[in-house]
Amino acid sequence: MDLAKMSPVQRLDHMGFRRVGQWHTDSDKLKCVIQEHGSASNILYAFVCDDAVLYIGESVQTLKKRLYGYERPGPTQYTNIKGNTYLKQLLSEGKFIHVHALPDNGLLFYGGFHVNLAAGLEDALISQLKPTWNGAGLAT
Repeated sequence: MDLAKMSPVQRLDHMGFRRVGQWHTDSDKLKCVIQEHGSASNILYAFVCDDAVLYIGESVQTLKKRLYGYERPGPTQYTNIKGNTYLKQLLSEGKFIHVHALPDNGLLFYGGFHVNLAAGLEDALISQLKPTWNGAGLAT
């Protein structure tokens, strides 16, 4: 398949990303329902809306714990605060925001050392796919 003709979401799917959850609001509180990979760590994740990749991030924490940071950001967690605001805005417009994830399968080694797949791919994916929120000051 020609990568140049694929949409950013198709490219993520081609790499092995899978839809694992969806964002909702409940009484103006943000909530992510995760169907799988919630306990996976060293994971790449993406927020997708209307076949557009909005944000790509990585976490050494479990996916569930990382996404909870967006649900209930602390006062100094600027990335989480901005993400929370952006997610609530789109949800208030009736949009569906899905979470796609690519867990580290633990099989990548170099010189006998395990390579963290998420940390190794995040910058390249952001550079190539240009997710809107990554370029809008929502740090990774």
